Amino acid sequence: MKKKARQHMIMEIISQNEVETQNQLLELLRERGVETAQATLSRDIAELKIEKVMSDETGVARYFSGVTTEELTYSDIFAQSVISVDYASNIVVMKCHPGLADAACKVVDERKISSVMGTIAGDDTVFILTRTENHAKALSIQLSRMMRRWNF
Repeated sequence: MKKKARQHMIMEIISQNEVETQNQLLELLRERGVETAQATLSRDIAELKIEKVMSDETGVARYFSGVTTEELTYSDIFAQSVISVDYASNIVVMKCHPGLADAACKVVDERKISSVMGTIAGDDTVFILTRTENHAKALSIQLSRMMRRWNF
């Protein structure tokens, strides 16, 4: 199973089950036909920024991620769509694979970023107008991280 699919399954498992240990998570993955090493699972947990939190119902520490599988899907779309991010003055420019600029633009629009004045998507390019050059620089950094974070 590819890394992205395995990590998506991990997110589903911890959102549907109270998983207390990596061994328990490994067993739940095996039940779904996924064989993986403990070290690989540890890396996946770190990359997905999964943490242990105290369960409100049971008072037991369990794995939790603030990222939903829907956000993971949107981030997958973004990472697969965007080739590069840069800015000039107060405009951020995202270069995308042909036909995918609209999908990447939708991800930005749905984040409702206060510094963004508006977006325009063509076939392979997205223009994002921000309030100031500093906003454009910060957004460019944020989008670049988002692009790399999920680009497996």
